[in-house]
Amino acid sequence: RVITLEMEDFYLVCVYVPNAQDGLKRLDYRMRWEDDFRAYLTGLASRTNAKGEQMGVIVCGDLNVAHKEIDLKNPKSNRQNPGFTDEERSQFTNLLDAGFIDTFRMFDEGEENFTWWSYRTRARERNAGWRLDYFYVNEEIKDNVKSAAILNEIYGSDHCPVTLELDFNNEG
Repeated sequence: RVITLEMEDFYLVCVYVPNAQDGLKRLDYRMRWEDDFRAYLTGLASRTNAKGEQMGVIVCGDLNVAHKEIDLKNPKSNRQNPGFTDEERSQFTNLLDAGFIDTFRMFDEGEENFTWWSYRTRARERNAGWRLDYFYVNEEIKDNVKSAAILNEIYGSDHCPVTLELDFNNEG
């Protein structure tokens, strides 16, 4: 599911990326979806506003992938599980290579920064989680990013909120 809001100088895209599911039975579908979504985002990023400037693109949501080993508690035992397959991780890298930036990693390269914990195993109590929720932006507005954070102290779901602070004032 994708919802896009068009503003004067940027697009805000909220997304829930399909899960590859148990046994990776939807991995092929997921890979096609990723290619289509990346094409959609790069298409938005190629547009210009009324002033002739390239549009910014801000994407937020549950991407259902832990991009790097530091983005989940137990990478070795989760290899080739949904959300941590080589294919899914490669698609996230392809998105970054297409000119998008993982805003959280602009500010924090540390481990154990998770946004999702399984209810089944009481994983949150042990902080055995995954970072599945992201804000990323295109290069065009990278300098407008002032902060990005994970609010892991907020409960209410198996996910926690992520935040992004932007400044579009010309004065800084």
